[in-house]
Amino acid sequence: MDETAALVAELARRGLRLAVAESLTGGLLAAELIRIPGASAVVNGGIVAYATPLKHRLLGVDAELLAAEGAVHPEVARQMARGARAALAVGGRDAELGIATTGVAGPEPQDGRAPGTVYVGVSGPDGERAVELRLSGDRVAIRAETVRRAVRELRAELERESPRR
Repeated sequence: MDETAALVAELARRGLRLAVAESLTGGLLAAELIRIPGASAVVNGGIVAYATPLKHRLLGVDAELLAAEGAVHPEVARQMARGARAALAVGGRDAELGIATTGVAGPEPQDGRAPGTVYVGVSGPDGERAVELRLSGDRVAIRAETVRRAVRELRAELERESPRR
């Protein structure tokens, strides 16, 4: 079983729902999750907030933070993940887990950050965190590796939590 299939199976086993917020991956993470049969039982949906103002408007990322730091920042990733959980609530129930990607795929720097600077935000009932990635390669490679690492971070999050169901 591949890593994404194992993640979807574990989310289903625990009865957990997932919400996805993406910037630099532009929907690739949601597509990776949804390629797995049965993903509809665990993936509420995804928001691609590529334009910086949408991170505030759709996901509730603090506008002052975005103005001061830009979109490529660990706190932005955390807030995107948190915001996705609420924005993609189903039946009045927030998703238990949120995952977010923000960063610079290149070829040019953004917000003073070099290509390959990526943050993956994770939000769950036990708190929030952001993981900084320093990736290399072209846009395609950086985006693909971000998706792989986001799946790994979700699996790590599940390993940290005690089984809920």
